Amino acid sequence: MKPKILACFLACTVMAFGQSERDIVKRIDSINSKAISHYSNQQILDSFKEFNKAKKLSDSIDDSYGKAISSYNLGNIYFLMQEFTNAKASYLDMLEAAKNSNDMSLIAQAYLSLGEFEKEVASPEIALNHLEKALAYISNSNYLGMNEYDKMQFESVLLKSRINLCELYLGKADLDKALINLLKLGEIINANNKFKTSYISSEFNYLYGVYFLNKELYNNAQNKFKEALDILKKNKSKNGKKINIQFVKIYDKLSESYAKSGKNEEAYLALLEHNKYKSKFINDKRISYEAITKSKFLIEDYKNDAQLAETEKVLLLQKADEIKATNFVITIALVLLVLTLVLLFNGYRSKRKLNKVLGEQNSILEYAKNEAIKSSELKSNFISNVTHELRTPLYGVVGITSLLLKNNNLSANDNKMLESLKYSGDYLLNLINDVLQFGKIESKKLELKKVTVNLRELIQNNVNSFEYRLQETNNKIITTIDDSVPKYIKCDGVRLSQVLINLIGNSVKFTESSYIYVKVKTLNLSNDKVRLHFEIQDEGKGIPKNKFNTIFENFQQLDQESNTNYQGTGLGLSITKRLVELFGGKIVLESELGVGTTISFDLDLEIDNDKKLEETIKESVSKLVDLKQKYKVLIAEDNKINQIVTKNLLIKQNYACVVVENGKEAIKALENQSFDLVLMDINMPIMNGIEATKIIREKGKKIPVIALTAADIDYVKKNYNGIGFTGILTKPFDNNEFFQMILSSIQDSKKYNNVLEKVS
Repeated sequence: MKPKILACFLACTVMAFGQSERDIVKRIDSINSKAISHYSNQQILDSFKEFNKAKKLSDSIDDSYGKAISSYNLGNIYFLMQEFTNAKASYLDMLEAAKNSNDMSLIAQAYLSLGEFEKEVASPEIALNHLEKALAYISNSNYLGMNEYDKMQFESVLLKSRINLCELYLGKADLDKALINLLKLGEIINANNKFKTSYISSEFNYLYGVYFLNKELYNNAQNKFKEALDILKKNKSKNGKKINIQFVKIYDKLSESYAKSGKNEEAYLALLEHNKYKSKFINDKRISYEAITKSKFLIEDYKNDAQLAETEKVLLLQKADEIKATNFVITIALVLLVLTLVLLFNGYRSKRKLNKVLGEQNSILEYAKNEAIKSSELKSNFISNVTHELRTPLYGVVGITSLLLKNNNLSANDNKMLESLKYSGDYLLNLINDVLQFGKIESKKLELKKVTVNLRELIQNNVNSFEYRLQETNNKIITTIDDSVPKYIKCDGVRLSQVLINLIGNSVKFTESSYIYVKVKTLNLSNDKVRLHFEIQDEGKGIPKNKFNTIFENFQQLDQESNTNYQGTGLGLSITKRLVELFGGKIVLESELGVGTTISFDLDLEIDNDKKLEETIKESVSKLVDLKQKYKVLIAEDNKINQIVTKNLLIKQNYACVVVENGKEAIKALENQSFDLVLMDINMPIMNGIEATKIIREKGKKIPVIALTAADIDYVKKNYNGIGFTGILTKPFDNNEFFQMILSSIQDSKKYNNVLEKVS
């Protein structure tokens, strides 16, 4: 029973509210009609009051149509009073309300009003835009579904828009567009007999006459002006003021047409008629001006009275609100005061208990914090030391193995064993680098470099590095690179190689006796930018769909239980994903069990258009070419094996080398000989690389100094510029990165010295 009573009550409330709103809408329509009547009878003040009242009521119930009508008429009144700012604001209010009502005819009327306003007051170009919009909206109106009044409004907007467009285009001397609108206007008038003898027809013939006058077709112009006069004389009694100004315009242009065609007598007679109607127009304007002036004063008085009344009302409401607010604040303050006293008392008691507990907890936490800091420092030092100890012999193993593999006198068996050794060394090096790289990415310390890279060579070198592994797994790699892919790009070649090596290595690992496809496509190309699509596809075992979301997470592998044949740390794909994201790309995975896997990503890269030098470095040691210019390099390195590896690498690239065993000897060598670059090991006896580099810079030497280290020393990596190093490389380094840094450092140094010589 209760739900039924409640439903009945709600229904009655909704019906009562709907009935009330309909009553207000009827009242708004009645006020607008009354205001229009006052306006027609020149009772401007009464009209102004009623339209303002209608607008306020429309706002109260969100009646967009009523607001649009009242805003339109207020705009007309302001325009008549020459208050152009208020007039434009009212027309814009009308447009907003019309759009809210979604009434195409009303929107068209709003644009027409704005167009007529801009035409008379401000900008003809803006007026043209508004009038074209008026035509567009009126064309979308449903003419057939309109009642007689709406059809009249439709026709009025359509005709007025065309007439105003004709006048604007004639004023701009754009005769072609004027003619188009005249023809459209003629079609409308000829289609309806009631327009043929109306004031509109007279205005149409007048505008046609102006068109012919501009085209210097004087007889045609005179005929049109005469037709306009005949129609106007038949409508003379309907609107005296409007008719008089039209007579003035027609006789003025008719007189001009007669004069230009040599009919001076007719021109004179037409001019007399022009002057006669001009006198009538001026008299009408004077009377109208007096009425407008009077209305202005009355409206201003009304506004002042309304403003005073509104101000008093606001002040009274403010005082009432202030009294209410004061009482409310006092009440709340008293309640809060009592509550505060109670809470303070309870808080004091609790605080005494908590202080003792917190003191004990704080001591425990402080101890734990200190222990954690010590543990972190020990871990960092341990990782740095272990890294140094692992990388130093690895540098020798990988470097000497690479050098031995260049010896053509090796037997097939020896060559295979050396390849196995190099693969094992590379694998161990990648494992160490993955662990360290993971730490850098997690701490957000990894930053990408931007250097010139030969993309095709980089990809081919990465593919060639899997030659031994491909023989083991009986796989083949097919590389496809679009011809449109630029030769030289600017990016971090080492990180891009790491991404490709990880992805290709994964495909090789999980594929046997099949094909692996490495593809690079151009997606978008401009003068200095290119978007490339990288894709690595294999025909291996595939990845189950339930692993798609976890395979790129840290320490995740495809199959933990049966993974004995696919060794790894589970960091490769995680690091690859993070590196691609650092490049601004996103890894996309597609895979099907038993069919294969495709991993792709898109990168936006910069094209190096200035790269015109002869290729000096290939990205694979086996394909490196000699430098034309022989540079001299000083190697400061205490480890004998590292000396051999570094020296031989440089000699094979046509560099001259001098080897010293500590920083002190390096400083002495620089004083006695001229070098183009120094390779400075950081950890050396007697004098380390940091101390030696600082002394070199203190002596004013500008020679490039590249730091070599087998340990991850954060201080050096963060402050190597401040120390004086030109760059820093971690051993065992990538040969491509090694030679790239050496060559760019020497060339930059030469350019800088040349600039200094020119300036001096």
